[in-house]
Amino acid sequence: QLQLVESGGGLVQAGGSLRLSCTASRGASDNYAMAWFRQAPGKEREFVGGVMWSGGGTRIGDSVKGRFTIVSDNGKNTVYLQMNNLIPEDTAVYYCAAGRLLLPSTRPDHYNSWGQGTQVTVSS
Repeated sequence: QLQLVESGGGLVQAGGSLRLSCTASRGASDNYAMAWFRQAPGKEREFVGGVMWSGGGTRIGDSVKGRFTIVSDNGKNTVYLQMNNLIPEDTAVYYCAAGRLLLPSTRPDHYNSWGQGTQVTVSS
């Protein structure tokens, strides 16, 4: 398993941007999928986006498509989630996840490594 550490969360006004980082404790092989999920109070964990460690296979969740992008920089053992045009509905704890997959999956139970989460709050 990988140890994952997220950073970059915070408070931002609607329309603003944030970039989240997920740094792995070591490099992963190309058959690792990296993903971002989020969970708001009282709601299920939601897939935000995913990418293969090699940088291919990018997949973005429908609720954030056109506003969020995900990039893998395996030279830095880091995956980034760039979030633009944020809205209050984006408020949640954001989690980074990793798993041995052929492509990023939208199902949380397909991932066996998780970070501790970082809070993102968008004010109106």
